[in-house]
Amino acid sequence: MSLSVNDLTEMMEMWEELNFSSSAAGAGPSSGGSPAGADPLDNVTHVEAFMCQTVFSQSSFLYSLSVLYVFVFLVGLAANALVVWVNVRSERNRYETHLYILNLAVADLCVVATLPVWISSLLQHGHWPFGQAVCKITHLVFSVNLFSSIFFLACMSVDRYVSVATQGDGRPNSRRKKVLRRAVCVLVWLLALAASVPDTYFLKAVKSSHSDVTFCRPVYPLDSPRDWMVGIQMSFMVLGFAIPFPVIALFYVLLARAIPPGSEHEHRVSRKIILSYIVVFLVCWLPYHGVLLVDTLTLLNVLPFSCGLENFLYVALHLTQCLSLLHCCVNPVLYNFINRNYRYDLMKAFIFKYSTRTGLAKLIDASESEYSPGAVESSVPLNL
Repeated sequence: MSLSVNDLTEMMEMWEELNFSSSAAGAGPSSGGSPAGADPLDNVTHVEAFMCQTVFSQSSFLYSLSVLYVFVFLVGLAANALVVWVNVRSERNRYETHLYILNLAVADLCVVATLPVWISSLLQHGHWPFGQAVCKITHLVFSVNLFSSIFFLACMSVDRYVSVATQGDGRPNSRRKKVLRRAVCVLVWLLALAASVPDTYFLKAVKSSHSDVTFCRPVYPLDSPRDWMVGIQMSFMVLGFAIPFPVIALFYVLLARAIPPGSEHEHRVSRKIILSYIVVFLVCWLPYHGVLLVDTLTLLNVLPFSCGLENFLYVALHLTQCLSLLHCCVNPVLYNFINRNYRYDLMKAFIFKYSTRTGLAKLIDASESEYSPGAVESSVPLNL
C-alpha cells in the first residue's frame, strides 16, 4: 500500500544520489519517505523542506505508534485466526456469505501477520535490515491482502442484498450460487494482486550514502518520478475507497429497506448492525484517504508547500494508516461474533468437542434444527 511520509534525512540523500526529490511512497506502515512535494527542480520553493524542523519528538511519536501497531497485531491475529479455525472446522456452510467471511478473515490475518516486520523497521526510524527480497515480498503480502479485505467487504454487501431481494422468488440454485461465489473470490484475489504489483515492482532496499541505514522504498523512473507517485496514490484512493465505499453504502442501504417483515425489535437490531457496517468502514478509511488526498494535491503543487503542512502530513499519514488497520480487528467482531450461528459454532468447537462422553452431544444434535440452513435462510438477513 502506498504511503508517503517526510523523512528529511532521506530527502537530502535522494537529492545527492538522484539529483531530484519527490514524495516517495513507502512499503507499509513503518516506511520512511521524503517530504511531500513536487520535484524541487520544477519548483525551487520545495528546497525549504530542508529547513523544516519537527515540532515534536519523532522518537516518542514512533514508539507510541509502535504500541498501537502491537495492539492491532495481537488482537487482529487472535480474532482472525479464531474465525478461520471455526469456519474451517464447521461441518456445514450454513451462512450464505460463509465463503466471503472466510476469505475476509484470511486476508485480515495475512495483513496483521506482516506487522512485526514493519514495527521493527518503525522502531529503527525506517531502517530496513531485512534485504530487498523481504522488502518486496512483505509489501506484496500486505498490499494484496489489504485490497482483498476491502474488496470482500464490498462483495458481501452486494451478496447479502441480492440474497434477500431474491428470497422466495423460486429461483433454483444453491449450487449455482456457490460456484458464482467461488468465481468472485478468485477474481477478487486476482484484482488485488494486479492492484499491488505496480508499487511493489519499484520497491528497493536503498542504502544511505552517509550511514549504514537502509530504506525499503519505491524508486521510480528518473524521468517522471512525480507522475508515478501521483498515479499510484490516486489508484489506491480509487480502488481502496472511491469505488468500494459507495458500493458498500448503497447495497447495505438497499438491504436495510429489503429486510422482510418481522418483529420490530429484530428490524431495529438488523438496521443498527447494517448501519455499523457502513460507519465502521467510513471511520477506518476516510481519514487516511483524506490525508493521502492532501499529500497528492501537494505533489501536484495545488497546495503550497509549508513546514506546517510537512509536519501535519508526517503525523497524519502515520496515525490514519494505523487507524485504517483497526478494521482487521473490528471485522471479526462485526461480521462473526455478533452472529448467533457463528457463536454456536464457536461454542461447539471449544465445548462440544469434549462432551461426547457426557451425553451432551445428543442434546446438541437434538437442537440442530434450530440452526439448520432452512431456519437460517428465513431468519434475519444478517445471519445469511
